Amino acid sequence: MQVKLLPTPVQAAALEATLRACNEAATWVSETTFERGEFKNFALRKHTYDAVKSRWGLGAQAAQHVIKKTCDAYATLKANLRAGNLGRSGSRRYRRAAEKPIAFRPEGAQPYDDRMLSWQIPDRTVSIWTTTGRVKNVAFTASPEQLATLALYRRGESDLLQRDGMWFLNATCQVPEAPLNTDPVDFLGLDLGIVNIATTSDGEIMAGRELNRIRVRERGLRAKLQKKNTPSAKRRLKKRRRKEARRAWDINHKIAKHVMAEAERTGRGIALEDLTGIRERVRLRKPQRATHSSWAFSQLGVFIGYKARKAGVAVVHVDPAYTSRTCAECGHIDKANRVSQAWFACRNCGIVDHADRNSSRNIRARARELWRRGAPPTAPAPPRKPGAGLDANAASPPVMPVVQARRFSDG
Repeated sequence: MQVKLLPTPVQAAALEATLRACNEAATWVSETTFERGEFKNFALRKHTYDAVKSRWGLGAQAAQHVIKKTCDAYATLKANLRAGNLGRSGSRRYRRAAEKPIAFRPEGAQPYDDRMLSWQIPDRTVSIWTTTGRVKNVAFTASPEQLATLALYRRGESDLLQRDGMWFLNATCQVPEAPLNTDPVDFLGLDLGIVNIATTSDGEIMAGRELNRIRVRERGLRAKLQKKNTPSAKRRLKKRRRKEARRAWDINHKIAKHVMAEAERTGRGIALEDLTGIRERVRLRKPQRATHSSWAFSQLGVFIGYKARKAGVAVVHVDPAYTSRTCAECGHIDKANRVSQAWFACRNCGIVDHADRNSSRNIRARARELWRRGAPPTAPAPPRKPGAGLDANAASPPVMPVVQARRFSDG
């Protein structure tokens, strides 16, 4: 749960000094970690704990969190390298990430536990530790729903972060999951695409043209402002940064919420394609690369996954191979079946259908077969807000782990 802090200028100065000190200390710990090759939390404390407290004036809890944050950043980097998210082993991007210590941004997020941060939810204030002492009565703003969630489910750490001159707290909330529906009546197939972001097996097409039109407009505006390169153009670029990401985040949330409500209402599970590694597998012409890179299919899948866990809806990921070339009626596979981006015409039985709807029906059929064989439902872990989190290394995006539920067989 992300809430916005409303600190006074004095409070904001104390928070900024704290973040800078913590991240400078984390960068030093990272260099020590890299030199010694020691990436375990408790072992690393022997070499860095005293120095972090004395050199940067951090308290005991803050020093421990700085060390743990560094270890977590290297664990994330290692997972990304292993998963191939930073290119093949030996590539320039891979070596650039692996052959130097991680550096932390001065305004990077810092974890706080309940010893360093206390919430006064009815008063909408927090008391927070800083390097200049405890700062009390820091106001925050939140909706009534957010306040209720914080009061009922907040557990564990919170992250303090600064973004575009604004201050936020990301509080961890452990919301209970609903019992999993182990006997769905069917599956709602969902085909994810670039032209049409999501198409269901019921024939519903969602939010394609509008978002792509906005993306093209934003991309053109950025190019013009960058070419102009005047002070006013730089100010406009700074003002518009992350705007497209926030819009995509909002649209994906709305799509995921709609799909989840439909599946829950009809007692069905949700069938998605497993698109892991698609950016490495697909080669595109230069004009198409920006569009393909801005395709937020993984984010939409994550949103659907964690909303499914909350609602108890089963989610099954299927192999996407040939779903766009296979006829959902007769099963005939032919490259020529896909006559255009929008239309599918089977060369065997002659049926004509919307191409994405045909693909979503194939995805639904594969999910039903996998479920019949006893495949486990899967749901990714909850995501972070754009610009939130540790963001220790720009070249190391966060890994979204897959949590597998119990296996349910037909018996």
